Amino acid sequence: MNVIRAAIAQWESAADHISGPKPDGQLGAIIEVMLGTSARIGEVLAIRRRDIDITSAIPSIRLAGTIISRNGEQTFRQDHPKTAKSRRVVALPTFTADAVRRRLANAGSMGLDELLFQSRDGTPLATANVRRQLRHVLGGAGIEGVTPHMFRRTVAIAVNANANIELAAELLGHTDTKITVQHYIQRSELVNPATAALLDRAFAKDED
Repeated sequence: MNVIRAAIAQWESAADHISGPKPDGQLGAIIEVMLGTSARIGEVLAIRRRDIDITSAIPSIRLAGTIISRNGEQTFRQDHPKTAKSRRVVALPTFTADAVRRRLANAGSMGLDELLFQSRDGTPLATANVRRQLRHVLGGAGIEGVTPHMFRRTVAIAVNANANIELAAELLGHTDTKITVQHYIQRSELVNPATAALLDRAFAKDED
């Protein structure tokens, strides 16, 4: 993951920039928010200033919408996420809170209903454009096959490994842990080694 972060940071430094608008730092911040919340790309791009609490002892973001991009139509913010369960408030790890603070500082004065991430014209970012930009930046660094959905899966695996599947499902906004297991958690082939001791107790041979 740090290789991906470094590639994006190098691109955003504009050290090799030749023409066109300079990178505005949004791509790196979007990735940090995805890693810190497990949110879908559309949910991240739909975050408004009013959804962010960065001054409390435990900073948080409310995920309460998504970005809709349809062929032939203008990209817009939908005022609810994919499912009812997907509407959630997520506490932010330090790296995400820091990225959000930097983004807010760079954006300057921002109305409560303004999007945290937006185009230079103040319009919503299309999810397809962010995916394309990510492929372009990482491809230039020789990194292939990375998608926004991969960050969501990475978060699910990390939470499951360090806590449990129930917490991973709650963070991802799933109504059922079966969804989390089926689509996000790779089944481990290692059976809990406690079975060995259990079977020793059950079937140990009597000593003569």
